[in-house]
Amino acid sequence: QVQLVESGGGLVQAGGSLRLSCAASGRTFSSYAMGWFRQAPGKEREFVAAISWRGRNTAYADSVKGRFTISRDNGKNTVYLQMNSLKPEDTAVYYCAAARRGVLVTTTSEVGSWGQGTQVTVSS
Repeated sequence: QVQLVESGGGLVQAGGSLRLSCAASGRTFSSYAMGWFRQAPGKEREFVAAISWRGRNTAYADSVKGRFTISRDNGKNTVYLQMNSLKPEDTAVYYCAAARRGVLVTTTSEVGSWGQGTQVTVSS
């Protein structure tokens, strides 16, 4: 299993930007499909963005398309989530996720490893 540690969360005003990072341990990071999920208080954890092991394929939730961009640097064992034009409804704990199988990880059932989460709060 890969170990994941997120960073980059914080408090930002609506319309602002944040970049989340997820650092992974292990020499096999490049073989994992990676994703970001989020969970707001009282809600289920939901898919945000996904990227294939080589970075050639990506997927986004409709709610973040055009505003968020997922990327990865396999040389640094890191996946990123650039979040622009943030809205109050983006407020949540954001989790990094890894899946050993499949091209893209878009459902919680596919996730093999989770990070501890990082809080993102968007004020209006």
